[in-house]
Amino acid sequence: MDTVKLLSNLKVKKVYGELPKEIHTITLDSRKVTENSMFICTKGFTVDGHDFAQMAIEKGASVILAEKKLDIDDSKASLVVVKDTFKAMALLVNAFYDAPSMKMNVMGVTGTNGKTTVTNLIHSLLQLHGESSGVAGTIGFDLNGKKFPSNNTTSDILTTQRILAEANELNIENMILEVSSHGLALGRLWGIDFDIVTFTNLSHDHLDYHESMEHYGYAKGLLFAQLGQDLTRPKYAILNSDEEWYDRYRTLTAHEVISYGIENRADFQAENIMYHQDLTTFELLSPEGKFHVEMNLLGEFNVYNILAAIASLYAKGMPVSTVVSLIKMLTPVSGRMEKVETKAPVSIYIDYAHTPDAIEKSIQSVLPFKKNKIIFLVGTGGNRDKSKRPAMAEKASAADYVILTTDDPRYEEYDSIVNDLAVGMQHDQYALIGDRAEAVRHAIEVAEEGDVIIFAGKGHEDYQIIEDTKYPHSDRDIALSQCERKFGIV
Repeated sequence: MDTVKLLSNLKVKKVYGELPKEIHTITLDSRKVTENSMFICTKGFTVDGHDFAQMAIEKGASVILAEKKLDIDDSKASLVVVKDTFKAMALLVNAFYDAPSMKMNVMGVTGTNGKTTVTNLIHSLLQLHGESSGVAGTIGFDLNGKKFPSNNTTSDILTTQRILAEANELNIENMILEVSSHGLALGRLWGIDFDIVTFTNLSHDHLDYHESMEHYGYAKGLLFAQLGQDLTRPKYAILNSDEEWYDRYRTLTAHEVISYGIENRADFQAENIMYHQDLTTFELLSPEGKFHVEMNLLGEFNVYNILAAIASLYAKGMPVSTVVSLIKMLTPVSGRMEKVETKAPVSIYIDYAHTPDAIEKSIQSVLPFKKNKIIFLVGTGGNRDKSKRPAMAEKASAADYVILTTDDPRYEEYDSIVNDLAVGMQHDQYALIGDRAEAVRHAIEVAEEGDVIIFAGKGHEDYQIIEDTKYPHSDRDIALSQCERKFGIV
């Protein structure tokens, strides 16, 4: 792209050296620099990109974007100094990829729990309807079947814009983004033109970063303000009417609000809910009438999730009757209260629950068909929000037997994590086993015929982070292997 034209998007800047005629790529990672790249220096939690500018030049970068004058040879690469490289990057990347979000229907889903499920439900329903769709979030990127891994729930703005541009090249009509509070607070969504944004719920999480629920809630609310003020373009906010943040978020956007819920009056409301071991049914009240809904998803939290998906697709223009007819064809989202197929005489579920609220809902979802004990394995990450640990164990105490373990211990000792959890236990039927693989095997070992076992925290993830290394780990595979040893069948 023409360098001068690209940089014209920045009003205030200082240029040192002669700008190259064109740049071919933009990157934040000095390891990914190629000839005629623009390297953007950003300050992270652990590294400062300014320290890698010289390395970028040696690898072929012809433009360095920085927040200060660097001691570099500007005959080899020009230096552009701005006040804020993150904001500059949002402007430059959007222009470099020719504003890809303006060329498709973009939907964003935020909330403490349910983001991955709702985004993937919308994605699947669109595909069942015959529409091309891409989804981005915790599970990675899926562009109509073409998949890529992701490191964060909400990727950096450069990665997101590049993925949107690729989606455009693949003629994908719809893109659904999982939007985290970190992503919003750090500006990872700047420049994304959303058409429909959806809120699931808000509960205790990430207070090590946000410090208070007020700040956490405010960060989530940035998504609704991001719909903008152009009322000539139809845009919508989909809000959970049963959440206390409903009224506050409703006032953050000038665009139409569509509500969903169970307890309070809503545009999309579920009543007469019936829970079964393999499915859930309810009556849906909607602006287009009353419908019977049957889905292969378990628990009240999934009723909320499917209501959010229905309301979002209605906002897009899909008839409610069409959405309801497609719901029967949905399968559970990977690692979200997903039943593990086994011939062993126990029921096994894999769930991503890692907050007090999600743990409570996970257990509630299996109570209607409980035959014997509920065994619940719960862990939490090391070097992360410690304040939620006792509350997590308190909610897990609703199970008959609890195994307290770790998710990704990182640099924190096992004992530190599990002992923090144990503070919240409400009964003495529990075990402390820091090694997660051993904890999974223990859950199967103590299980009896008719028990329900829930492995919470890792969900779809097939790795565990110890210190700064990812090691292979699968709750599912370990559990099935132990079932074979104990019961003689898988």
